[in-house]
Amino acid sequence: MRVPLLLLLASSLHATRPLGEKAFPKREARRVSSCVRCCGPAEQPSSITASRYTRMTSDSVYAMPRIQPTINITILKGEKGEMGERGISGPEGKAGERGLRGHSGQKGQKGHIGLPGNSCKQHYVAFSVGRRKPLHSSDYYQHVTFDTEFVNLYKHFNMFTGKFFCYVPGIYFFILNVHTWNYKETYLHIMKNDNEVVILYSQPSERSIMQSQSLMLDLHEGDEVWVRMFKRERENGIYSEESDIYITFNGHLIKPAVE
Repeated sequence: MRVPLLLLLASSLHATRPLGEKAFPKREARRVSSCVRCCGPAEQPSSITASRYTRMTSDSVYAMPRIQPTINITILKGEKGEMGERGISGPEGKAGERGLRGHSGQKGQKGHIGLPGNSCKQHYVAFSVGRRKPLHSSDYYQHVTFDTEFVNLYKHFNMFTGKFFCYVPGIYFFILNVHTWNYKETYLHIMKNDNEVVILYSQPSERSIMQSQSLMLDLHEGDEVWVRMFKRERENGIYSEESDIYITFNGHLIKPAVE
């Protein structure tokens, strides 16, 4: 019994061996050309390191890793340096075009009330005088004086000399009215200090007429305004009567220089 069983087992093993060898061929062992130390990769031959590098670079599994610094470089920043000296100014450029007008700013706050000013002082100057007596020219220039006072505010017109004296500087208006004499010439000047300013003139005629002259003058303090008759070269005169006044001289302040 045992003998046939052993023969059967031996025959089965003999029959299955070649089939197993064909189905599973033996793998040839890779031949190592040289001895390699497992603990010293730096001492490997160049041929082995070269082949390993080629295999690692050609295979996607062995891609070379990207090495990045892990140190924060901002901590290596140094301290801020000192400010340098100011450089030389460059040449001045061309003037640019005028810009557009900006928007109006906001209304500012109301200011404080100012100190009270001085009281406004009103200045009034006026005079109006007349002459009742007629007057003839002489060999020299002569003042025309006046004997009747209509208005003489603050007595700025001197009735004795026949001159207006300026106490308040400013702009003044003056007017002179006379009555001519028949067949005689009428020739007078309105004077400012010693200067002839305007003339009042009428030619001789058989009929007498009323003649006038007016002007404005800018006077300073101390200036004088008066009337002068021209010296005798021809018969020169102005007419008036005791009962009727034909000769008048008026003036008043229009605007003071200092208000």
